[in-house]
Amino acid sequence: MGRSGRLFLLVRPYALLFVANLVATFVASVLDGATFVLLIPFLRTLFGLAPLPELGGSSVERVLAVVVGPLLAAGSAQGALRNVVLVLLATLALKNALTYLAAVSSVVIQENVVRDLRVQLFGHLQTLPLGFFQRTRGGQLLSRVINDTDQVKTVVTAALASLMQNVCVLVVYVAILVGLSWRLTLVAIVCAPLLLLIVRPVVGRVRRRSREQADQRGELTSLVSELVGSIKLVRAYVADGFEAARFRKLADGYRKGVLRAQRFALLTSPVSEVFAGLVIVLIFAVGTRLALGEAGVLRPETLIAFIAVALRLMSPVKSVANYPTAMAGALAAADRVFEVLDLASEEGDRPGEVPARFEQRIEYRGVSFAYNGQAPVLAGVDLQVLRGQVVAVVGPSGAGKTTLVDLLPRFYEPTHGEILMDGVPIARFTRTSLRRLMGIVSQETILLNDTVLANISYGRSDFTLEQVQAAARAANAHDFVSQLPEGYHTLLGERGTRLSGGERQRIAIARALLRDPPILILDEATSALDMESERLVQEAIDRLMAHRTTFVIAHRLATVQHADLIVVLAEGRVVERGSHATLYAAGGLYRRLHDMQFRT
Repeated sequence: MGRSGRLFLLVRPYALLFVANLVATFVASVLDGATFVLLIPFLRTLFGLAPLPELGGSSVERVLAVVVGPLLAAGSAQGALRNVVLVLLATLALKNALTYLAAVSSVVIQENVVRDLRVQLFGHLQTLPLGFFQRTRGGQLLSRVINDTDQVKTVVTAALASLMQNVCVLVVYVAILVGLSWRLTLVAIVCAPLLLLIVRPVVGRVRRRSREQADQRGELTSLVSELVGSIKLVRAYVADGFEAARFRKLADGYRKGVLRAQRFALLTSPVSEVFAGLVIVLIFAVGTRLALGEAGVLRPETLIAFIAVALRLMSPVKSVANYPTAMAGALAAADRVFEVLDLASEEGDRPGEVPARFEQRIEYRGVSFAYNGQAPVLAGVDLQVLRGQVVAVVGPSGAGKTTLVDLLPRFYEPTHGEILMDGVPIARFTRTSLRRLMGIVSQETILLNDTVLANISYGRSDFTLEQVQAAARAANAHDFVSQLPEGYHTLLGERGTRLSGGERQRIAIARALLRDPPILILDEATSALDMESERLVQEAIDRLMAHRTTFVIAHRLATVQHADLIVVLAEGRVVERGSHATLYAAGGLYRRLHDMQFRT
């Protein structure tokens, strides 16, 4: 199914409102045409003739005689003229009321469609693999979720408020024109295909330029997003001029892209108007011959009404002619949205997967892993961890330590081998239930621009304030939280910038404590902290680790000397394992790393 077809499927939930919109639009178009047709009795009455001819006349005049003839039959010219004006005003009032209702329903439908598309896109983003977010700029994703989905509503707007309404107007007016004079109508219809041939080459260029424009807008968004996240770095290195130059260059590129796209998009309006003007001139020429010729095929008042209706047609003709270019820009944005929606989902629970449980042990059997077909990060890892054990994973940078523990909550799937929990491969467990068994505290603590309470109870709404406070006390966080301006209801700012590194870590530990998970993953949880902060965080971690199966990744070997098992990784392989005393006595890589740190 094409992009436009998929977009129109989004309108399906609003089918009744869509139909009501079409009915209101069609009736409003009929009434709009009627206001111009009423020119005929108005002009005849004004020039002292009967409002409608008694014999003959066009088919439109015969319909008028049936519908409003009795209202126009007054005893005097003034009475007939008054009745014509009253009918005209009533028609105008009803037509505008229906036009307003049609416009409101169009806005309701288009905003609902955009909301649905945004929700669908946001939901799908959460099912994509982590690798997608690592290779895609955040600003590009933000642009697709906000800007591109908003551009997509042009499809609905163009289809409802523009195309459908204008098509209704065209159908009604062409029917009226045929009723007034089929000869003059034939002249106009024969010329119409020429306009399509003129406009068609412009559409392809507009779509290509619009896609380039959307990509450049995403780059602008990305740069602003990066600047907000790295403003301290910019100021520390006095790089504000450098960043301003980068932004100016991107902004100028975006400006040029907009100009290129609009140069073609705006071309259709003057072309269609000039073309329509030429057709009107042709109608004038042919119409005056028919009206003033010896045969008198067309009466003057009918010619005037015909020309008035034909002039009224210029606006919908322009809109219909502009429709392909409006669609081109919207479909370019839709391409970017559907590119993401068409990516295969990885997250989420699948049929056949069962709830996870953990009672005895976790095993890695011949586990290997590589990112996107690159060189292996892990190779043939075998490891067994019993319930309640503390396992430290150490090794040089780039050895694969974080990757090893990231496979446990199924952030990634092993390339080879498998991980088992109580003898059952974790691939058989639902990700939801598996991750609920785990608490994760990493070096980069992620806090939201929300309250302390919301950050500690993140993802759950069933925790009470008392439970949150108890977790904060256990994490050595209650004292500093109580001193914040509004305590647990204090907003922390974006990324928790109101707190120090140690305070952010203690909030993250409180978050893990609150869920009381049986498995704990600590990834460099005490690195980059001052001595006092590290002491408080380590105390909180010791409470957190009690009676739990814990995986600890640490560069500071002094923090893992009391671990039940120390696993040493190098180049993705387990090269040593055992207790601190055993490994130190063996004189291998662990001892070299240990002596290097303590010598330093």
